[in-house]
Parts: sequence; structure tokens; C-alpha cells
Amino acid sequence: MEDDILTIEEVAKYLRVSERTVYDWAQKGEIPAGKIGTVWRFKKTEIEKWVNERLSAPVKAVEVSAPVKVRNILSPDRIVFINHSTKQDALVALAQNLGTSPQVKNAKELEVEILKREELMSTAIGRGIAIPHVRLSSVTDLVMSVGICKNPIIDFQTIDDTPVRILIMIAAAYNQHSYYLQTLSFLSAKLKSPELREALLNTSDPMEAYNLLVAE
Repeated sequence: MEDDILTIEEVAKYLRVSERTVYDWAQKGEIPAGKIGTVWRFKKTEIEKWVNERLSAPVKAVEVSAPVKVRNILSPDRIVFINHSTKQDALVALAQNLGTSPQVKNAKELEVEILKREELMSTAIGRGIAIPHVRLSSVTDLVMSVGICKNPIIDFQTIDDTPVRILIMIAAAYNQHSYYLQTLSFLSAKLKSPELREALLNTSDPMEAYNLLVAE
């Protein structure tokens, strides 16, 4: 079984990196890989040899993280309009949406951990925004969903007493700590724009909201 053919997911798990990292390496020719049709596949023996060579090579300087691109972590089907008026109902609705993404392997765990995280400390950041977030071993790569609340959610413990109207939910792999923090910081800064927040609240179509969020 030495020449087992592996998928991106299997290689990511073996190397303990995200699927996005493996995909990028394959695209750039930095890891031994081949395509069967349009799908990347990897020989286990070649991956093991590649790992051994990397581990014995001199350590390189740490590379600066690439900037966050919303289009890489969000899709129009993960933008939902929420009619609930309580924090728990809104979080559950958005977690169920995020749980349908291929990067989330255990949707129920995601929902439970999001609610636990919120009990521990409010994720409301002011200006009518909350960014609930978790890192889980059952998530293979960072991904997000957006909830635009048609009713103000008043039971978030907000720092400025402004009811929450925009929910950004993020789930990341457990080993994505730096990228996770970078994404939280990026989205917090992006949503400081009152024009963007107002435009999002006035949308009625997921694609329209998506275009607003991916604009640079």
C-alpha cells in the first residue's frame, strides 16, 4: 500500500496544514502532485519523501502572511437574511448555514461551540456588529458566513448599547491561529465603514451583499 493515492484532504491531515495550503502548494508546483481530470491527487511515497527533504533542509525565514481576501473564505450561498430577534436563534441559524460548507466536517459541533463561545464572552464589537468565531479540529480551512438581521438583536452584550444587525461567523482549523486572528482584525476594520454597514443592511439579495463584501 506504499503507493496509495491521496486526496488534498488526506494530505492536509497528514501534514497538519490546511487544505488551502496544500492546494496552493500544488498549484505552484511546490509539492509533488498530479491531476486526474480536474482533481489534484498525490502519491503517498512521494509526499513522504518530500516531507523528509523539507525537514532536513535549512530553516527559511518566516514569510509574511498574504492579505485576507474575502472571496477566498465567503460565497454568496453563505449570506443569509435572519428574521430572528434573539441572539441564540440568530447564532443557531447562521451556524446551520456555515455548517453546510465543505470545510466544516461536524456541523453540530460547530453550532455547540459557537454558543459556548458566546456564553464565555460576547462577540459583539460595537456599531451593530458581532463576529462569533471558533477554531475546531473538525474544520479543515477557514470559512465564514454572514447574517444580515432584519430585526435588531438586543440581547447581545454590546459595548456601545447598539443592537446587533450584522453577524460575521468564522470557523477555522485549529492550526490556523495566525490567519484566524488576521481575518478577525481585517473584518473588524472593514466593517468600521458606516457606508458599507448601511449598504449591507439595505440589501435584499445575497449576491448584492457578497459583491459589497468582496470589493477592495
